[in-house]
Amino acid sequence: MLGKVALEEAFALPRFHERTQWWASLFAVDAKKHAAEIADITDQRIKYMDKHGVGHTVLSYTAPGVQDIWDPKEAQALAVEVNDYIADAIKNHHDRFSAFATLSMHDPNEASAELRRVITKYGFKGALVNDTQRAGADGDDMIFYDGPEWDVFWSTVEELDVPFYLHPRNPTGSIHEKLWAKRSWLIGPPLSFAQGVSLHVLGMVTNGVFDRHPKLQVILGHLGEHIPFDMWRINHWFEDIKKPLGLSCKKTIREYFEQNLWITTSGHFSTSTLQFCLGEVGADRILFSIDYPFESFGDACDWYDDVKMNNSDKKKIGRDNAKKLLKLGEFKDSTA
Repeated sequence: MLGKVALEEAFALPRFHERTQWWASLFAVDAKKHAAEIADITDQRIKYMDKHGVGHTVLSYTAPGVQDIWDPKEAQALAVEVNDYIADAIKNHHDRFSAFATLSMHDPNEASAELRRVITKYGFKGALVNDTQRAGADGDDMIFYDGPEWDVFWSTVEELDVPFYLHPRNPTGSIHEKLWAKRSWLIGPPLSFAQGVSLHVLGMVTNGVFDRHPKLQVILGHLGEHIPFDMWRINHWFEDIKKPLGLSCKKTIREYFEQNLWITTSGHFSTSTLQFCLGEVGADRILFSIDYPFESFGDACDWYDDVKMNNSDKKKIGRDNAKKLLKLGEFKDSTA
């Protein structure tokens, strides 16, 4: 399929090259190659896009990113630097690239102001945040965004009419030591990523974020961070057991997926799993993505191009849903 849109695609700042390569050595078979690819914006990346039929890529700062910085001033300064850097890097390639905002999530008003700045100044397509924000004197606290103190931020996201991508990050501090240190091979895609994000977004559901902000659109990667596979069980406990006991969210979990939540194929190239999600979530709420350079263009695109589904759904997931959600203009093969 030509003209695919990919929207969980990472970049890193060149000045952090040594740190990026060290980090990559913890999970990548070829750390040097990973570090080179994640720093590149418009050279090798465009070659891959052309080879594999990707018309447009939405870039975002690599995890854990700003969410790993617990000093508020340092986090905010890095967020501004990252946003200005990527805006400049893609300014002559708007037909091929756009970006999600990087935000420090220490303060909802500050996050709102930075989001508004980059949407207004640069035309960014939304924000991508790496789960909870580290905070506290030693970085051991975690800031969730599902309480009423964050309503000012969610109101800004609604007003700007852009999506918010809730992306994972590695567990840190005492959570890492208590749960994951002796089970380190389960950190990341095998388990911890999905556990963290699903807790966070279901907290947003049960704490009424989407009831107070009904137009809010939140994207989840990796085919929904396990939530679609528990949809019946979650719905059963919410509707039949928890709501009679006082759970106050107004809609069913399925309705939130129909109206507020999206999932992407990033890093999850399973035909049977995608078919399951088509049944549970529906083609109108699924978006193609790669998770490059943590995953390869070839694995993602060859898989998706070969998936057997009706042509209408394939175009929706591969391109058309993203065009509508992100309000994309014309790009390479955008009408192919």
